[in-house]
Amino acid sequence: MDNSLIDNEFQKLQSEANGIGEKIQNLADKLKTLQSSGNQDAREMLLDLKDLALSIQSEQNQMFAFLQTLHQNVPQNQYQNYNQQPQQQQGRGFFGSLLGSGFLQAIEMGAGFGIGDDLINSIF
Repeated sequence: MDNSLIDNEFQKLQSEANGIGEKIQNLADKLKTLQSSGNQDAREMLLDLKDLALSIQSEQNQMFAFLQTLHQNVPQNQYQNYNQQPQQQQGRGFFGSLLGSGFLQAIEMGAGFGIGDDLINSIF
């Protein structure tokens, strides 16, 4: 597996998470408009939306924790000799392919993605 493929898939995951956040924000804005125009049900729907956003955020945080755990448990020393033996790089497997990828760098830096607290706080 090549690093550009890993990075591409990670960016797709980030993009999907950002898209979900935008959709939640758009729905929250519509519900706020309804609420301000006197719709009594809109407040309850906003609370439900906030609960849903918190659940999605929790799931995304768990996915990120899983990716960090996966990264932390990659046996680094197993791949140290590959720079000296380029002919073996083809067989280094999935974990070896992660080394040097932008995805791995994002995990190392603790970069998150998805629904943030600012979005959740803006809902209500």
